[in-house]
Amino acid sequence: MLILLPPSEKKATEPGPAITVYTGVLYQGLGWATLTKAAQNRAQKSIAIISAKYGSLKCLDPIEPYKEKIDAAHMRGPITQVLDVIETDLVIDCRSSTYQSVWSPPAHKCVEIKVFSKVDGVKKVITHMSKKTRGEVTRLLLLSKTIPTNPQELAEIVSSEFECELFGATANEPWVLEVIAH
Repeated sequence: MLILLPPSEKKATEPGPAITVYTGVLYQGLGWATLTKAAQNRAQKSIAIISAKYGSLKCLDPIEPYKEKIDAAHMRGPITQVLDVIETDLVIDCRSSTYQSVWSPPAHKCVEIKVFSKVDGVKKVITHMSKKTRGEVTRLLLLSKTIPTNPQELAEIVSSEFECELFGATANEPWVLEVIAH
């Protein structure tokens, strides 16, 4: 599995591994420091953080704190070069739309995580707290006894802790897993 994460605007003040420099709500939901060593190892193998400054990062890649907006046209080539060669059965896309513009995984094996709240039984789009939920979903996948290899297995793992619904891919659009935030 390949999990695509965006960076966070909120960052630590000191340089360090990317996973600890990014301190926003997604990374709080992921909770790196409280993951088991096995889950941290899985994260290092499975996560690609798409950075406006550094391109595609592994969790433990050292970075400096920075303030930069992504230039999709400039970063598309370098990020595509890195991500296109990764062999995986499943891509789990937790990026925001801004960061989705730099690389498009093959639609048939990509699942975009979309987060909603439910108010009086009606789904409502949420923004800020969707990041936290994407972090929690990532954490759940890192701690799972099994590694999902297809969208159905992903939905099964996520449904153990979240209400969710899986929608199939089309020719040009990825699978979508709609997750209801806690």
